[in-house]
Amino acid sequence: MGKIKIVAFKLGEEEYGLDIHFVQSIEKIQHMTRVPNAPEYVEGVINLRGNVTPVIDLSRRLDLKQTAHSENTRVIITKYEELELGFMVDQVNDVMDVSTDSIEPASSNDMSAAFFEGIAKSEGRLIILLNPAELMLAPSS
Repeated sequence: MGKIKIVAFKLGEEEYGLDIHFVQSIEKIQHMTRVPNAPEYVEGVINLRGNVTPVIDLSRRLDLKQTAHSENTRVIITKYEELELGFMVDQVNDVMDVSTDSIEPASSNDMSAAFFEGIAKSEGRLIILLNPAELMLAPSS
């Protein structure tokens, strides 16, 4: 029985998770520069320790209901291969271990199903696990 470590966070009322291997840091929301002609889910770019980092509003990317930014809004800085990207989320809950036995595969005929790796059942919570590679690399529909 293996375990993976995830960063659990909220988008609206649902809880999501990313494998910690893809997470570089968790940042408070900061000034963003808008990018002309970018897809609607691209919030803008930030200057993070001297690097220009694009930030995606994860709620928009997943076609979820939008919520207003608050003091709990965070940007999860992720890296896949050489691509660094920020995912804006409503709130980061915690870092936790999840048993690989508790993860059920995502089942959907929806095009966005590629964004989801599965659903983890842990400590009485259902956490939707995201596939960062697909979120970062897949073209918008």
